[in-house]
Amino acid sequence: MMKKIMLILIKIFGVVVIAFALFIATVFVVNIVSNQSEAKEIKPYGQLVKVDGKNMNVFIQGKGENTVVLLPGYGTPAPALDFKPLIDELSPFYKVVVVEPFGYGLSDITDKERTTANIVSEIHEALGQLHISRYTLMVHSISGIYGLDYVNKYSNEVTAFVGIESSVPTQGDTDDPFPTETYTLLKKSGFYRLLMKLAPDQLQAPDVDNDTREQIRMLSLKNTFNPDNLNEGEHFGVNFKATEHLTFPKDLPVIFFLQANDTETENWIPLHEEQIKNSVHGKVMTFEGAHYLHYTRSKEIVENFRKFMNQR
Repeated sequence: MMKKIMLILIKIFGVVVIAFALFIATVFVVNIVSNQSEAKEIKPYGQLVKVDGKNMNVFIQGKGENTVVLLPGYGTPAPALDFKPLIDELSPFYKVVVVEPFGYGLSDITDKERTTANIVSEIHEALGQLHISRYTLMVHSISGIYGLDYVNKYSNEVTAFVGIESSVPTQGDTDDPFPTETYTLLKKSGFYRLLMKLAPDQLQAPDVDNDTREQIRMLSLKNTFNPDNLNEGEHFGVNFKATEHLTFPKDLPVIFFLQANDTETENWIPLHEEQIKNSVHGKVMTFEGAHYLHYTRSKEIVENFRKFMNQR
């Protein structure tokens, strides 16, 4: 009797193992096939410029006399699509330029380390290729770190700085170990795609039409956890540390647009107030909203930015 029970249990265990193996294999194969299929469905936007021998994608909208350059938050899969609400509000008044750093949007992958110095240099080279030499730098999230370095290196070009929920060098929790191996496994195994399928609401995207949202979804699956994305994450601690000693030039107009009730970062508003304490033209404004404040508050951001610039 016991032998029969053991044989049955062994058979059941074998079936479970085989089923699990088939499930993993199916997820893996579906991901490979889907990646190849979606690569053909991603629609180009913007224009490619040569930077360090590779292609960097830049999207331009509007023909205003003054230029606003937009830089994305960490891991934004398609910056030019993610910033659409903001671009649409800005472009009637400004020439709006969205730079997609390497590893973002439709830009190439680079083999250069994702240090602040390299990222800033590449963005500047892209703007130089387009003969853009005077502009407001408007940044979201992690680009607050790169932007702080940028305005110190190219102070003769940047006319104002706008931070939308922009990162601050002293915000803390930036040197925690980055789980590169876990993220690599998620992407290569196809389980990131499966998670996106099971929980589609986790896709970060503004209120756009279904076709644009689908483009963002495909670019998210393409770019999230790519080599540049992971390398940048590994450099968080170093990159934040590299800008701790930097301050905004005293005469540079600086305005921050922040969510009123941030529950993740301690002293979020005071940290930004500290950044502008010596600025001749500095201001902090808060709105009800989330970290992707430009999804819901683009109209207010642009209205107050224009007012701020006119009051200098």
